[in-house]
Amino acid sequence: MMRRSFLGVPMLSLLQSPVASIRSWQAARHDQDDWLDGNTAKHRVILDTWNPEHFPDALQFAGNIVETNKTDYDIPAGELAVVICVRHRTTPFAFNDAIWTKYGKTMLAQMAWADPSSQGTPGTTSANPYGKRLTALAAQGIQLAICNRTTRAYSGRAAREANAVSDVVLKEFMANTVIAGHFVPAGVVAVTRAQERGYANISIG
Repeated sequence: MMRRSFLGVPMLSLLQSPVASIRSWQAARHDQDDWLDGNTAKHRVILDTWNPEHFPDALQFAGNIVETNKTDYDIPAGELAVVICVRHRTTPFAFNDAIWTKYGKTMLAQMAWADPSSQGTPGTTSANPYGKRLTALAAQGIQLAICNRTTRAYSGRAAREANAVSDVVLKEFMANTVIAGHFVPAGVVAVTRAQERGYANISIG
């Protein structure tokens, strides 16, 4: 019996090829990531941040995404899913002024960063330097994906320096986010999970 072929290659071989397997591959789903699908957005974007020096760019771009979709595409903010991922050295920006007042010096030392707008003593601050801007973006529906792995690192150091119980300080951090956010197991993993669920990734650095 004759087998059909394509360019001299049997069709059965093509169907069993690695390329066919790759095209049919689907990422596994996990309950920890289901919050990413908790919307009916027309467009989904995640902005990945890890260096505080570049964090203002994430805020600007997030605002631009919302504004441009509204003015040029007639898509309101409520029909967008925009997430800013804070991980590594940008994780402290997820927390409110209460945390910054109490643990700001410790966090800044671990971040190896000084707020360029600070008028006080270098290496100290009593407020989240981007708290007001984040609050304004939250009013437009923008959320945070907060790295829990790094949160534990920052709260652990804060606890040691304050001679406090680490679990108590961790709960204090998690209860004091600056805007609505989701604590994800690891920020770097959350970014990949978001892409698997249809989010475009903008790597801020």
